[in-house]
Amino acid sequence: MPALNIDFTEEEMTKLRSQAAKESVSMKTLAHDAVLSEVHRRKVTAAAMRTARISAGLNKRLATK
Repeated sequence: MPALNIDFTEEEMTKLRSQAAKESVSMKTLAHDAVLSEVHRRKVTAAAMRTARISAGLNKRLATK
């Protein structure tokens, strides 16, 4: 299975360990889920921005009626 090695500072690792403990998950699970969640968030944001750009003219016309 492909893997990804990521470097963190000691302070960052402390925060990650603390969060993993709060969620009762492993560090690996926490990192995996966080990365996938961020990728999804970025896709949704990009789609929303595209939709807003494409719809700008329509929204302007609808607002004046």
